[in-house]
Amino acid sequence: MMKKLYVLPLICILLTGISFGQTNPTKNDPEAKKVLDAVSAKFKTFTSVQAAFTYKVENASGKALSTKTGSILMKGTKYRLSFSGQEIFCNGTTVWNYEKGANEVTINNVDPAGGTITPQKLFSNFYDKDFYYTLNGEKKIAGKTIQEIQMTPVDKKKSFHTVYLQIDKATQTIYSTKVLENGGTRYSYTVTSMKTNVPAADNQFVFDKSKYPGVNVEDLR
Repeated sequence: MMKKLYVLPLICILLTGISFGQTNPTKNDPEAKKVLDAVSAKFKTFTSVQAAFTYKVENASGKALSTKTGSILMKGTKYRLSFSGQEIFCNGTTVWNYEKGANEVTINNVDPAGGTITPQKLFSNFYDKDFYYTLNGEKKIAGKTIQEIQMTPVDKKKSFHTVYLQIDKATQTIYSTKVLENGGTRYSYTVTSMKTNVPAADNQFVFDKSKYPGVNVEDLR
C-alpha cells in the first residue's frame, strides 16, 4: 500500500511560525477574495512552473518529525512530482504513483471531485465553494510584504481543518502554505527555487514503463 501524500501547490514556502490570528472563518472575507483572485489570475499567465521544494512534517506542538526535498513540474492540468523515492505523474486524466523502494506503480483516474488538493487546484476559484476564508493581516518577512489568508473547509468531514496561505503582495504569488490535519499533524512546503514558462513536453507527465525495468503495475482504474 502506498503512503498518502498531499500534493499541495508548491509555489510556496513553509510558514515561519508567524501567526496573524487563530479564529476559524465561517464566512468569506471580500478582501481575502481579492487577494485569492489576483493569485489565481497571475498563475494562469504561466504556461508552466518548475520548482524545487522542502517538505516538512510537524506534530501538534510544532516539533519537526521529518524534512524531505523534492521537485515539481506543472503545465495546465498536468504535473510531475518527484519526492523522497516517490514519483507522481499526472497527464490531466490519469495519475501514476510510483514508489521506488517497492518498484511499484499504482494507476488511478483523476477524480475532479476528490478531496486532494492538487498543485493547480489552489489557483482556480475552487476556494469559493470549498472553503471559508479570511484575510488575517500583513507582515514583513525577509523584506517582503506578506499577506496571510486562513482557510477552513466547508465540508467538516475533510481530514484537515485549516490551510494557511502566505502571499507575496508585490508578486501576487504564494509565498508559503501549511495544512493542519485533524489529528494534529502539520504539513508545510518550502520552495527553494522556481522557474516559470519553461519548456515542458507532454510526455514528461506520463509514466513510461520501459524506463522502470521489472516494475509491478497495479491498475486501479
